[in-house]
Amino acid sequence: MSTPLIERWRAHLAQGRRRSIHTVRAYVATAERLLAWMEEMDGRAPDAAAIMKLATSDLRAYLASRRVEGIGNSSASRELSALRGFLRFVGGEGSTIPVMRGPRVKPGVPRPISPDEAVALAQDIAETARESWIGARDWAVLLLLYGAGLRISEALGLTGEVLPLGETIRVLGKRGKTRLVPLLPQVREAIDAYLAECPYPPLRDAPLFRGARGGDLSPAIIRRAVQGARGRLGLHERTTPHALRHSFATHLLGRGADLRSLQELLGHASLSSTQIYTKVDAAHLLDIYRNAHPRAEG
Repeated sequence: MSTPLIERWRAHLAQGRRRSIHTVRAYVATAERLLAWMEEMDGRAPDAAAIMKLATSDLRAYLASRRVEGIGNSSASRELSALRGFLRFVGGEGSTIPVMRGPRVKPGVPRPISPDEAVALAQDIAETARESWIGARDWAVLLLLYGAGLRISEALGLTGEVLPLGETIRVLGKRGKTRLVPLLPQVREAIDAYLAECPYPPLRDAPLFRGARGGDLSPAIIRRAVQGARGRLGLHERTTPHALRHSFATHLLGRGADLRSLQELLGHASLSSTQIYTKVDAAHLLDIYRNAHPRAEG
């Protein structure tokens, strides 16, 4: 349901709030579902005035309809957050929106993989690539995720502007924020090796990592490669590109990194986002204890 209001909402998210393309897509889809639900209930397309007349009971009824479609607590919570943002946008600054408490969501703990598993994963993907330069490319990308803690979107968003590589790299993160991230020698060497083999010359305003035909490298390509490798290596199904970033954070914390430094490295806006790794580290130590301590079963 594309309407002028929806398009203004899309522009507000993308340009005004500088949200990621994934967030924009999800929030716009939520607004479209709400308007479609309202039209089904009232028999006419809703305008801004009708939207602002929504009460808490209406939002509960809408979310109940989504529950029937099978969404869980986490999805319902995200949907409610998107609805709140949309209603504030429609009503304007200072507007009053219905108050509704979202479902309780038990925070998930990221599942890191061991350093050996991270290296084995990257090696498997590099060795099974159909061309040598593609293998070098995938190896470099995965080392950026594990060795520098980048999100996959951040790694694939790098351009030739970062060259020549130094001891740090400037990364464009969420909401357009930039940060400096240290580059380990092994990561620099992997990127240099990829550039030496890549058939497409690096250009200042072009993606650093190219697809097979020279265009942008899709994150889906890397995700599929990781999925294939984890099957061949017998790794957990939650071993994803993002798990490498989790592993970077967990292993640094285990080596004594403080939370504030880790927050800067990861590009988290809030320290609370980083604190989840304290739980990961504790869980990791408990696993080691259970597996290695002679009295762990007692």
